[in-house]
Amino acid sequence: MARITELRFSDLYCTPDRLIYIPDKRLNGALAVVNPDDANEYIQALEAYYNGSSSYSMVYDGVIFRIERVMTLTGPLFSARRMPRSVPDISRLGFPEPITNHLLSLVDTGGLILWGGATGQGKTTAISCLLKKFLEMQGGFAYTIEDPPEMPLDGTYRSHNGGLGLCKQTETHGEGGWGESLKSALRSRPRYILVGEIRTPETASQVLRASSSGHLVLSTIHANSVEDGLNSVIKYAMAAGLNESLAADLLSRGLLAVIHQRLVKNARPEINFCFANPDPMQTDQVRVIIRSGQIVLGTVMEAQLAKLYQGKPLFRK
Repeated sequence: MARITELRFSDLYCTPDRLIYIPDKRLNGALAVVNPDDANEYIQALEAYYNGSSSYSMVYDGVIFRIERVMTLTGPLFSARRMPRSVPDISRLGFPEPITNHLLSLVDTGGLILWGGATGQGKTTAISCLLKKFLEMQGGFAYTIEDPPEMPLDGTYRSHNGGLGLCKQTETHGEGGWGESLKSALRSRPRYILVGEIRTPETASQVLRASSSGHLVLSTIHANSVEDGLNSVIKYAMAAGLNESLAADLLSRGLLAVIHQRLVKNARPEINFCFANPDPMQTDQVRVIIRSGQIVLGTVMEAQLAKLYQGKPLFRK
């Protein structure tokens, strides 16, 4: 037949009886059994890379796979998603050009870029592409904290200004590892920090502190809307011991952008967004609203959308 990495699929399932399934291209939603030449070798790799966590990454034939291991009644089931061999340019993701341009203008700033949405809506791909572009624009040191790493960001970048960029990807294990990994990242003095997901109180607390101290932090969060993403960060931080007013104040001071994304027909991104003034010394309506604790941003978001599409600056200099 062919090797695993030569087959065309995005998701693969390996059952306890060592059968391998991929989506059947002929039938919508159906699966087909495949028997690649390296089936046993691939299954052995799935088992060898297992580190005790239900989610982990594996490199096989130069391709990164994101693995989910679930124990069923008859044994372990492995679900594998093949990740791209390279991180695409952010211009290829289908975002409106004015929004992409504003995000790229934040390369010289410090603060939090938060990407919200449901599972499988492209959040991690988006922040990975944005980080890659930042490194290509300005260089510098980037540190990622992921569980597991998904996009191949690790390596050296030649920036447009002639300098170098360096990205080191790290993997954290277990719910308790995120906060400690962030503390370790800060000791490495990175220019950029990518946090795969805010899903624990300690992570939220450390992300707020990092984004308020000059670092450019990119992260994702499960959320149903722009406002829901911001409220979730505050609630997580409160669970870490911060009171509500302090959590809201840190978020208001550190926030640069919050995006909510979902994929619609043909995997086209549909996004809502809200940007804060990148100059923290300027009065900004978004920061005032967040600090108040009553996060209702509909009117501000509509005004920003109109300005961007009319080619007007969002903020006065």
